Amino acid sequence: MSPFGRRLVCWLPLILLVAGLIFDSGTPDRYTAAPFFSAAPLVAAPLYSLSSTAVVAAAAVIAETWVVTYHGGRDANQSFTEGLTVLVVAVLALGINRVVRMSDARLASVRDVAEAAQRAVLPTPAERIGGLAVAARYVAAQADARIGGDLYAVQDTPYGVRLIVGDVRGKGLEAVEAAVIVIGAFREAAEQEASLEAVAGRLERALQREGSRREGLDQFEGFTTAVLAELPPDGHAAIRVLNRGHPAPLLLAPNGELRELTPRSPALPLGMSEVAGWPDRADETACPAGSILLLFTDGVTEARDADNVFYEPARRLRGRVWACEGPEALLDALVADVAAHTGGETADDMALLAVQRPLKE
Repeated sequence: MSPFGRRLVCWLPLILLVAGLIFDSGTPDRYTAAPFFSAAPLVAAPLYSLSSTAVVAAAAVIAETWVVTYHGGRDANQSFTEGLTVLVVAVLALGINRVVRMSDARLASVRDVAEAAQRAVLPTPAERIGGLAVAARYVAAQADARIGGDLYAVQDTPYGVRLIVGDVRGKGLEAVEAAVIVIGAFREAAEQEASLEAVAGRLERALQREGSRREGLDQFEGFTTAVLAELPPDGHAAIRVLNRGHPAPLLLAPNGELRELTPRSPALPLGMSEVAGWPDRADETACPAGSILLLFTDGVTEARDADNVFYEPARRLRGRVWACEGPEALLDALVADVAAHTGGETADDMALLAVQRPLKE
């Protein structure tokens, strides 16, 4: 909803009260303004605090009483019925407001628990890892208080800095459980395996083991889209990227060039090897000093504006040099731009990870 729309809704109870008075003064006695006065506290109940709702309810009852007094010659039974209706609805609005406020408090508690769980699963990485500048963000969807399965991790290993960004199918605690399994398997495999292909294989087997312990749909339908990346040590000016059904990362060069790292060989998400399988192949790309590698989940690419137009990060970020601003500024700008594109309301969580090679190595 636009800011003007939100302001209009907030003023709606007062508008209804004024409209009721205008309607009553401009129409014959046989017409009643009671529906306007009854609607005002009902509209206020989910929007206002208890005290503000009580003020609106009292104003509605006073307005109806004044109208009945003003039309002294009106049928007494009709006047009594209208006044009683407004009074009952006003009291009912106070009860509705109380229920709504209690629900809001429970929802806020759930959100706090969800955020704490998310922080435990996705701790903020250090600002520098293996000589690289690192920044990460997790932006929860505002529509729900459910915990999502978006994930990221960065690991300094004997083979260079390795990272993963992924998105587990589904929501809630089961998605978080799967995310914990993926992150745990990644941290172990990243230290031990000599190639990204072997790391992806370890993740695949970890999800298969978990699936074999479960019964029902999760065993067959659970999957995780993911991008694995490796920035080798010793100033090797290249990165390796392995994509398993995930949105393509972006490489922002220090000269302003932007490349979308689309995989040469598309692959299914992790956890779907029983459907189809083929050898993983990591793509190697030149990554000069000062370049920023940006990875994100589909909460970014599937963010839509009021006209149902999807957000396009490559198009929105192209044309600006980010090397001197760094990964923190890049993620701040990207999150703000997505919020501006969607009007501040997103349908899915977003996990973002950016790493930058030093400008001078």
